[in-house]
Amino acid sequence: MNWWQRLKKNPLARLGAIVLLIFYIAVIAADFVAPYDPYESQANGSLLPPTQIYWQNTQGQFVGPHVYPTTQGKTDLNTGDRQLIVDRTKPAWFRLFVAGDRYQLFRLSLPLGNNFEEVEVFSGIPVNLHLFGTTGANFNLLGTDEQGRDQFSRLLHGGRVSLSVGLIGVAISFPLGMIVGGISGYFGGWIDSIIMRLVEVLMTIPGLYLLVALAAVLPPGLSSAQRFMLIVLITSFISWSGLARVIRGQVLSIKEREFVQAAKAMGGAPFYIIIRHVLPQTATYIIISATLSVPGFIAAESVLSLIGLGIQQPDPSWGNLLSLATNASILVLQPWLVWPPAILIIVTVLAFNLLGDGLRDALDPRSVRR
Repeated sequence: MNWWQRLKKNPLARLGAIVLLIFYIAVIAADFVAPYDPYESQANGSLLPPTQIYWQNTQGQFVGPHVYPTTQGKTDLNTGDRQLIVDRTKPAWFRLFVAGDRYQLFRLSLPLGNNFEEVEVFSGIPVNLHLFGTTGANFNLLGTDEQGRDQFSRLLHGGRVSLSVGLIGVAISFPLGMIVGGISGYFGGWIDSIIMRLVEVLMTIPGLYLLVALAAVLPPGLSSAQRFMLIVLITSFISWSGLARVIRGQVLSIKEREFVQAAKAMGGAPFYIIIRHVLPQTATYIIISATLSVPGFIAAESVLSLIGLGIQQPDPSWGNLLSLATNASILVLQPWLVWPPAILIIVTVLAFNLLGDGLRDALDPRSVRR
């Protein structure tokens, strides 16, 4: 039984993989799945609770899913409760694949310019089709924020930042950790001593405090694309040292094997032997460690955005959407602004951990159950 079959037989790993697949497809297609523009405010629609779906008309007859136009009313100064004005004379039918706000399908822009300026690589195809919605009334699946913006749409677009930061961080930090650890373990001697002392210094730096300190000195005029790139670079810089130390220990053993000694005898260059023969032997550990490291990058971005040092409003991310949790009145009166991003972060981290544990069991021959 190969590792792929063992992984498929692990129900928790399958669950984690399915959840992550759904999340990544949803955020990649956020323009289509989200019913509204995440930056557009709705008239008289601030802090509205999730829109209620009705199945019967005012006479009690079944007519299908529909909603009614809802706007904000007066606020009780004593309790803080907000009055909702529901116009039951104008039902709006819930539909799939409806026309709505226009967006650019397949639009691609990357922070490639000077100082990480956002450069448009492909302008995209103008489309106005959305997965679901209504006509004649706003349908806010998870309510609206204080600016009257649809919370569900902002969660989907914010997931693009929160879910991609982990993948990009791993893509930067892991090759660095692999190469540094491979060089240290292969050459040994004074090279190993210098590199390992540097690694130990980096490992003693408290990661969260370093992130806060570095993020706090960033210029205030940075765009979200610039902040995103700097967050990834900062988190990657402090994350490679632990991997390098583990890879170094594995390379110390691998370099004594016959195939490595044979490559040396045939005149192979040291760096060629490291890249071609030594580091591929650590692939199992790398795959498992990468999967388990992604949640750390997601948590780091969320913490920085939560305390106001990461992605800034009006650009959404799960971290800055969760920043409203610091307001006690929001927790009591508008809980729909807090629990969705919190649940998404928790579920994402849990799904990555389940998948990582499943990969560890599948790739470790000693874990095969007879």
